[in-house]
Amino acid sequence: MATKQTLPQVNMSEHGKVRYLHLGTEWVQGSMDIGKPNQIELEYVQRMQAWLLFVPSQEVPDLHAMQLGLGAAALTKNCHKVLGMRTTAIELNPQVVAACRTWFKLGPDDERLSVVLGDAAEVAAHPHWRGQVDALHVDLYDHEAAAPVLDDADFYAHCRQLLTLNGCMLVNLFGRASSFERSLGHISQAFGADAVWAFKPTKEGNTVVLAQRTPSRPERELLQARAEQIETLWGLPATLWLKVLKPVQA
Repeated sequence: MATKQTLPQVNMSEHGKVRYLHLGTEWVQGSMDIGKPNQIELEYVQRMQAWLLFVPSQEVPDLHAMQLGLGAAALTKNCHKVLGMRTTAIELNPQVVAACRTWFKLGPDDERLSVVLGDAAEVAAHPHWRGQVDALHVDLYDHEAAAPVLDDADFYAHCRQLLTLNGCMLVNLFGRASSFERSLGHISQAFGADAVWAFKPTKEGNTVVLAQRTPSRPERELLQARAEQIETLWGLPATLWLKVLKPVQA
């Protein structure tokens, strides 16, 4: 994992209407549709909101979302501005925070938004946030984007402790190495295999894994109804999620 002394340089690029965040390489660390700054542009990042399938929509504004890794702030802005949630983002690199506020329309902190400079591993292990997070987004890649920089069972166990009883963790797993099964095993070890759901990979190779603090198997009809509500209220393609999201343990 990058230390504070070796943090990569942050830069951005634009292609058409989309602006991209990079950490000194060609690998995309996040993106934004310039005309829709609070909407989520990347498909896998949209899938990181699949926890919405497991809660009644009317409860969402009362919940707390946390991002471990800010990226281009797509999830942070969507949770804060679109879903109306209390939102906390943890980011190690101050350049990323500055870039998000300069280039990616991330607003200043307020009573419902807090962007914290810190180490995700330390935050996850610390008792301060324990039992307080309803939606935990974990997207921790270095500038090489080869594998998650925090990816062992102890880290995921700490993440589980952050969650409320009905909370969910969502993890972006992407790598040019064959690391998915190892990562899935660590998540299952920490949460229990019956608590873990996985999407099929996107065409870019990102696989989003969802893990529940308390395992559940909602009826298909309930999930369908919630998916339709999610699309109507927030414009996320939730009915498509149901076609590609399955429990890991049937």
